Amino acid sequence: MTKADLVKVIAKDTGLIRKDIAIVVDQFLSAVKDSMKNGSRIEIRGFGTFNLKQRKERIGRNPKTGKKVPVPERVVPTFKFSRAFKDEIAGANK
Repeated sequence: MTKADLVKVIAKDTGLIRKDIAIVVDQFLSAVKDSMKNGSRIEIRGFGTFNLKQRKERIGRNPKTGKKVPVPERVVPTFKFSRAFKDEIAGANK
């Protein structure tokens, strides 16, 4: 599902104008990105948690040449689904 598909579904379900829904979806995504840039953790109960994880420095391998290369320490965004979300999906796929 793309962002446009999501906007279409929400507009259909709520009866609101697609243009307004698109603005809300864009603002939500922007707020998530801005919070993550500031190092904040975002928890949406019943859905999941956006978090930042510190990756240690390590030695990697260039797949093209096979040469070992250093991979610097970095921060990566992660998302973990809530238990309720996982249980609901598992129950729907039985």
